[in-house]
Amino acid sequence: MSEQFDLSSFEKSMVIREMTREDIDAILRMQDTCFPGMDPWERGHLESHLAIFPEGQFVAELDGQIIGSCSSLIINFDEYDDKHTWDDVTDEGYITNHNPDGYNLYGIEVMVDPAYRRMKVGQRLYEARKDLARKFNLKSIVIGGRIPNYYKHEKEMTSREYVDAVSRHKIYDPVLSFQLMNGFTLMRVNPDYLPDDKASRKYATLMEWNNIDYKPQSKRHFKTSYPVRICVVQYLMRQISSFEDLAGQVEYFVDVASDAHSDFVVFPEIFTTQLMSFLNEPIPSIAVRKMTEYTEEYIELFTDLAVRYNVNIIGGSHFVKEDDEEIYNIAYLFRRDGSIEKQYKIHITPNERKWWGISAGDAVRVFDTDCGKIAIQICYDIEFPELARIATDMGANIIFTPFCTEDRQGYLRVRYCAQARAVENQVYTVISGTVGNLPQTENMDIQYAQSAIFAPSDFEFARDGIVGETNANVEMALIGDIDLEILRRQRQDGTVKQLKDRRHDVYRVEYKKD
Repeated sequence: MSEQFDLSSFEKSMVIREMTREDIDAILRMQDTCFPGMDPWERGHLESHLAIFPEGQFVAELDGQIIGSCSSLIINFDEYDDKHTWDDVTDEGYITNHNPDGYNLYGIEVMVDPAYRRMKVGQRLYEARKDLARKFNLKSIVIGGRIPNYYKHEKEMTSREYVDAVSRHKIYDPVLSFQLMNGFTLMRVNPDYLPDDKASRKYATLMEWNNIDYKPQSKRHFKTSYPVRICVVQYLMRQISSFEDLAGQVEYFVDVASDAHSDFVVFPEIFTTQLMSFLNEPIPSIAVRKMTEYTEEYIELFTDLAVRYNVNIIGGSHFVKEDDEEIYNIAYLFRRDGSIEKQYKIHITPNERKWWGISAGDAVRVFDTDCGKIAIQICYDIEFPELARIATDMGANIIFTPFCTEDRQGYLRVRYCAQARAVENQVYTVISGTVGNLPQTENMDIQYAQSAIFAPSDFEFARDGIVGETNANVEMALIGDIDLEILRRQRQDGTVKQLKDRRHDVYRVEYKKD
């Protein structure tokens, strides 16, 4: 028996999925229809959401067309004032205050194309949020809901009376009624929540959905400290006769770091140029290419040491020849679980370009570790504040800077800029440099360094913002503890809050790489 109809021609495909960058234009167009007269999202807002918490951003798609979207972040709701505003809880829409260790999913936006309402699109988006809360084992979802029909009743009742009437089904409100039907309970009414929401007269209902599947567990919020121990190596450059000589010096310092139960050990920039001291090549551009032949041995050495001594290693940096025959200055992260990451130096100094022909990288990387997110910015890179700001917005709490400078002026540029980045971005910064000399090696004859660990400048941090520092121009190891819990608290409630107080309405840093 043949089919009378081709049923596939009648089928529709509605999916709820994570938002992508390709969806942004459609979302921006849709919001003009959904929220006329209100300040719209800007592209920078949505790009920030995707960079910081992509799992919390959803779209509804029908036959390939975006018909709805929602955005959210994770916070510790108890840290926010009872009368907080939308700007407070979203960092003015950029969600840079997203806290992966938080307890609550905070919903900051839901929109559905008016042409597709009454198709349960909003309900599907809410269910996606609930699934996300279960997946991340979050206690609840909190939302600040509009009451867009309140303007019709403001002359005869207060906002609280209006909310009560809607809750008892005496008045219908398209947002509040919908949220109540989806299992949210009223916490309170906040004034001045969203200044451009004229229909709601700036009021919002704070509402909560409790995750009954939540399994209580200890999180960082209850810790008095979250310490990370760092061993900074101030490495003495001297003539050696083989790669094994370098390996022996490196293992000594890794052993010292491990004995001190360090989480990270940090070596300086291009300290492996020590290998040039036995290559007997007077022309720097040729010597550097000969040195790249030791890249595999270098990687094998540090990978083995990281695993064997149970410590994460920032392996300084090393000149590497890649498939394009270009030579790059690359810093490697050797995790203690055996995995490896790398960060290319982005800004090449005139000296590197002139003598060695080094090529520049073009991406800012932030790496997950068992001590949180970190970034590596090699020497000259720390002198460009945009890179540290981008890394911080990507979640970095520590920025490691291996450096190599030949005089005090060059060293102070690195030091002062690392301290500035710590203050500007409320992060810890770490600088590790080379000392000594290689008189037999062209362009690597003298070194100047005083390595250090820096903190932001506020009451709870180290005096003068210096966790610790070495003596100048002496080979030694510095061991210091930093506290990521103090960092988290100060970003939220410090004397100054450089991250939260940025004027996104006046300026922003745009990162052009995906």
